[in-house]
Amino acid sequence: MKTIKKSLKFIGKSFLGILIFLIVYVLAAFILSKITVNSESDQQAQEVPIYIRTNGVHTDIVVPVKNSIKDWSQQIKFENTQSKDTMAQYLAFGWGDKGFYLDTPEWSDLKASTAFNAAFGLGNSAMHTTFYKSINENKDCVKVLISQVNYQKLTDYIESSFQLDAAQNPLFITATTYGKNDSFYEAYGKYNLFYTCNSLANGALKASNQKAAFWTVTDTGIFCHYQ
Repeated sequence: MKTIKKSLKFIGKSFLGILIFLIVYVLAAFILSKITVNSESDQQAQEVPIYIRTNGVHTDIVVPVKNSIKDWSQQIKFENTQSKDTMAQYLAFGWGDKGFYLDTPEWSDLKASTAFNAAFGLGNSAMHTTFYKSINENKDCVKVLISQVNYQKLTDYIESSFQLDAAQNPLFITATTYGKNDSFYEAYGKYNLFYTCNSLANGALKASNQKAAFWTVTDTGIFCHYQ
């Protein structure tokens, strides 16, 4: 009888602990995401267009494929996509858990082990890149003009997220893609409950002196600063 009581007491405390953690986590995610950083206007000429794009869950940073500062096609090869279409004008970067990206094309394919590894930082990460010929602005895709200096900071931040080979090129992952114009690359960092795909996108905006959340794990935590 004592053993049963102890077990029930342990289960109750565990459940209460998990509940308190979830409440604190949700409150922190909501409150800290509303705090804006880099809110002061930049006095430099804003001439480089970038886009912040979401699919409703995941945020991508979209940049020109090529300009006077950076030619991304030298590292993110058109030939690594199914279409091999060289007419694209924009390139989207989205970081995330490698297991989610490669093993979970649909939510119905999600395995408990994949979710567990991602939540607790046990998996590896990957960068998902997608070429676009054009970008349409809408509620899920916001255009931002930034200075050349800040664009250089943005490219440096994105580049630092890639694992590189001996020739200093991003390590390409041969994998099934989501379409004809995307590809995957090995990346640094661990996806977890406190650092998600949206956290990296938010970090990229911070690094390039653009409006961003103090801390966020959701796409809404980013987009609320651009409404």
